This record gives sequence, C-alpha cells and structure tokens, in this order.
Amino acid sequence: MIHKKILITIILIFFAAAAAYSIYKIQNCNRNYGEKSGNKVNSKIDHQTEKKNINDNANQLNIAEDRIFTGGDLKYNTQSIPVLYYHSIDYEKGNELRIPKEKFREEMKFLRDNGYTTLTMNEFYNFLAYNKPIPKKSVVITLDDGYEDNYENAFPILKEFGFKATIFIITGAIDNGKNILTSSQLREMEHYGIDIESHTVNHDKLDKLTYNEQLSTLKNSKNFLEKLLGKRVNYIAYPYGEWNGDTVKAVKAAGYKLAFTTASGWANKNEGLYTLSRVYISANHKMEEFKRRLTNEKYNISN
Repeated sequence: MIHKKILITIILIFFAAAAAYSIYKIQNCNRNYGEKSGNKVNSKIDHQTEKKNINDNANQLNIAEDRIFTGGDLKYNTQSIPVLYYHSIDYEKGNELRIPKEKFREEMKFLRDNGYTTLTMNEFYNFLAYNKPIPKKSVVITLDDGYEDNYENAFPILKEFGFKATIFIITGAIDNGKNILTSSQLREMEHYGIDIESHTVNHDKLDKLTYNEQLSTLKNSKNFLEKLLGKRVNYIAYPYGEWNGDTVKAVKAAGYKLAFTTASGWANKNEGLYTLSRVYISANHKMEEFKRRLTNEKYNISN
C-alpha cells in the first residue's frame, strides 16, 4: 500500500515537472519571437530613417545648387541680363586683361551693396531655356582662360561676398606650372560652388579649324573636365570669341547647352543659346564705366 502511494507521488511529480517545462518553453519561444520581430521592425525603421536622411541631404544639395526664386521683383527670359567676363585678377602695367585684385574687390562690393544676385551657370541656363524666373538684379560672373590668380586673388573675394562665378579653363594648360590653375585648385573651387567649364583644349581659334577638328577639341576638353571633377560639363566660352556655322553644330554635337562669345552686350535668348554676348570688364575701365555697363542694357549702342 505504501509502495503504491510512493509510486503515485512519483508519477504526479513527473507530470508536474513536465507541465512546468512545457510552460517554460512556450514562454521562452514567445519572448524570442518578440525579440526577433522587434529586431526586424527596428532594422526596417533604421533603414527607412537612413534612407530618409540620405534623401533629405540630397534635397538640401539640390536646393543649394539650383535655387528657386519666388516673390519680389523677378525677371523672365524675355529680358536680358549682364554676363561679366574677366581674365586675370592680378595687376600688370599696360595689360588691360590683368585687373588688380583691389579693383575686382571694389566691383564685387558694388554688386553686394546694391543687391545683385550672382547666378550659377545652371540657373542662367534654366532662365534662358525654361523661363525660370530670376531676381531682377541678376548678374553672371565669368573668368576666361583659368589663370592661377583666379584661385589666389579672385576666389577669396568671391567667397568673402558669397558669390557664384564660372571659370572657363583651357584644359591643355592644367598642371603645366605656367600660371594656370592646377587640378587640386579646380577641385577645391568646384567643391565650393564655382562652376568650372570648358575653354577648349589649347585655346583654339575654332573658326580656323575644320568641323571634325572643332568637334575633337570640344569633346576632349569636356571629357577631361568631367573626369577630373566628376560632374557634367555643359557650358563653353569660345576662345577669342571666334566661331562659325560649324562651331555651333559641333558644340551641339559635343553635348554643350550654352556657348559664349566675346560680342559686346547683355545676354538674351533671342541671340541664340550658342552665341551669347557678354560684358567685357577691363583694367582700363573706371568704376563709373563698370556701373554703366552693369546697369545700362544699351551701353554698347552708340548714340
């Protein structure tokens, strides 16, 4: 009888232990599942957050590079705007292409003090091609050839006033040690927001070349800069301002969107996107002449 009671007790203990173990396993499985599910959810949330941050950063970059102008006094592409063009920003007696940095700073200060907005090339292109409005007092600053003093003298002044500008560089002269911008200087300025664009490979007189020769130098300079800077190069200034019918065909075939001459005047879409005028700024010009060219669209027309 006693042995029978002991046997029953052992059996009951066994079943109780088995039940307890089963309950433990179920709870543990649920907890593990919850943790795994939570990890999946958290991982998904983290991925979505990361993706959102990347998109936000990209949007901020786009806003910074391609501003949208609204409100205030705006200008549309039925109107003209001045595209200033300089060369060297370093005084040399008797050389009107070499402007003292003090004079350049005085002119930039005038732009700032009088409420001018300096445009990037993309903004200028969107204005001409797609009628994207710009502030009425807009101006484009360009520098031809790519002298090293553009980095040493002009660049600090442009940064001081927070201005945009474009440098048209002779690609065959880069890194040759002859007073022309280096690759590292070009990358630094491009990273800051200065547009680096094409001025052909060897400062070629395009109208003296065959169509195929023109196409070659236009493509080669474009491809070189795109590899160097990791961006699309869409704009060019013709060396000496020289061009012909083949030039326009070759520029289009090479993939450029705008091209500039040295014809005197404010730029207007009606003159053609590949034959745009500019406003020459010389070391011989006094401040009053700078103001006249900047503010008077008809400055180049004789009375």
